[in-house]
Amino acid sequence: MKKLLLSIAAMTAITTCNAQKGLVLYYSETGSTKTVAEELQKQLNADIESIEAVEPYSGNFQETIQRGQREMQNGEWPALKPLQKKIADYDIIFLGYPIWFGTYANPIASLVKSNDFAGKTIVPFCTFGSGGLNTSTEALKKALPNATVKEGYGVRSARVTAAAKELDRFLKENGYKEGKVEKLPDYSTQQPLTAHERQVFETACSSYQFPLGTPVSVGKRKTPDSMDYKYTVTSRGMDGKEATSIIYVTVPDEDRNKPEFTQVVR
Repeated sequence: MKKLLLSIAAMTAITTCNAQKGLVLYYSETGSTKTVAEELQKQLNADIESIEAVEPYSGNFQETIQRGQREMQNGEWPALKPLQKKIADYDIIFLGYPIWFGTYANPIASLVKSNDFAGKTIVPFCTFGSGGLNTSTEALKKALPNATVKEGYGVRSARVTAAAKELDRFLKENGYKEGKVEKLPDYSTQQPLTAHERQVFETACSSYQFPLGTPVSVGKRKTPDSMDYKYTVTSRGMDGKEATSIIYVTVPDEDRNKPEFTQVVR
């Protein structure tokens, strides 16, 4: 009888989780975040809506930086067009954005200031040049203290084609989608670099437009599809002080000549 009751309770919990109504809500300027949002909507079969600024950003990198900095300095966030979907109608919001200045894009700042997310579950997803998932997630937690902000998903815009496979794992691992995936192994402890590991780092990172620093140690793991590296890297910040970051690099089994860095965690 006890086993039967436990089974019923487990089934009820699964049904409740699956019954949550979800919305993919996103802002995209250049189309990268839109690509991820549409893949997410496809895999979840959820509702979807884009966030639009009344005065659209140009899509030009320098112009966006200049306008974005001006808005941040003045505390004047962009006005948004009204949403067609009602946030109150949803239990879980998959909130997407590009990373600007190390955090979520300015239209998201407008969104969280003008809407009530109390009691909602927020799952961030973002696109970026180098990183920003961790910092933007922490910023969302501070901006939305009455919501539950979960672990999110991020992908470099340069490798957005990898999103479909990575999202499938992310959604299954976190219970947003039915199915099971094999748990990935942990990285090994950090060790001094070999010449080969240094070459992998250089090949993956040297073409990036900004210096990423100097690797000083590395941890590794072998997955069913790749060899992954976790580099500890030192660099100089804009203030001239030494800083430490983590840079993740993956080498796909199908093409060992194309290592690519997946994100920087500062």
